[in-house]
Amino acid sequence: MEPNLLILTIVSMINMTIIAILIVLFAKIYVKTKAELPLGMIVVAFMLFLHNTIGALGYFMMESYYVPETFPYLLGVGIAEMIGLGIFLKISME
Repeated sequence: MEPNLLILTIVSMINMTIIAILIVLFAKIYVKTKAELPLGMIVVAFMLFLHNTIGALGYFMMESYYVPETFPYLLGVGIAEMIGLGIFLKISME
């Protein structure tokens, strides 16, 4: 596997881990409060998880179509998402 694609896959997997933690947190909040907002957050988090799963699999499946010039853009998007999810996780854990 191309090293750049491996880096992108690792970033997606880190994002998936953060999202899974968020889903568990939102589920615990829902069980405690029975509010509808955590259910909506679970749906949004699940869609982000699905997006990252498809992205990570896409890096493997479409390796032959990979254009190295897209690496900085794809990495930037992945890291921006990781930073946003990290902030969201920090806020959710408080």
